[in-house]
Amino acid sequence: MIDKNVIELRGASIYHIRDARKRIGKGRNRLRGCELVLSDVDFAVGRGEFVYLIGKVGSGKSPLLKTLYGEVPLAEGRGFVAGYDLRTLRRREIPYLRRRMGIVFQDYQLLSDRNVFSNLHYVMKATGWKSETDIRRRIEEVLRIVGLTNKEYKMPFQLSGGEQQRLAIARALVNSPDVLLADEPTGNLDPAAANGILELFREISERGCSVVMSTHNIGIIEEYPARTFRFMQGRVEELDIAPILASGAQPQPTSRV
Repeated sequence: MIDKNVIELRGASIYHIRDARKRIGKGRNRLRGCELVLSDVDFAVGRGEFVYLIGKVGSGKSPLLKTLYGEVPLAEGRGFVAGYDLRTLRRREIPYLRRRMGIVFQDYQLLSDRNVFSNLHYVMKATGWKSETDIRRRIEEVLRIVGLTNKEYKMPFQLSGGEQQRLAIARALVNSPDVLLADEPTGNLDPAAANGILELFREISERGCSVVMSTHNIGIIEEYPARTFRFMQGRVEELDIAPILASGAQPQPTSRV
């Protein structure tokens, strides 16, 4: 793996596991019950880079993200994320991989019975933080980064949709990750809140944390252009986005990375 890349896939096959209770096993029948969704994927993300994944629902964006954070094993090809080899990744190593990354979902996945501070405190204790002084200091830092200062004791239902997503991003940042994976993070937000989230992601990437965001909202890319990969017909292709945005033409793929 090239050091400057926090994510690198080469010749990877990405599968969707139809039964969420199963995992890809070993031997001749290791792929039974799995559906191949992407073939021959070459995909690399540098440190501090902002990258979009675009494509229709069912095009493979979510299975690729799940492969990156160890939910779906990589059975074919080569893959490295934050220093971990996805082909040799063991189940007991997955929690440690996930401490090197932040994951943001469309539906926030907050603890509804705990306030802002307790949502973050719970995750930090679960991931090995011991010192209450360090925990409180880090919570204060990430809340300042995401713009939720003075919201520590608000309950999730007292926050707007945009604020709830900011809390989810703060949760993703507490362990100072190398990369943030965001699966349709603006899908439930109004345009103003979505723009605020994009501004925040840009700031996070500028701080050195890579951001990989899946979306089907081309308008976001027009407003906040960045490297873009299209998922279509079982393939992943990088788009030359600058002339597309200038001309208003439909996206066309470049050669794969």
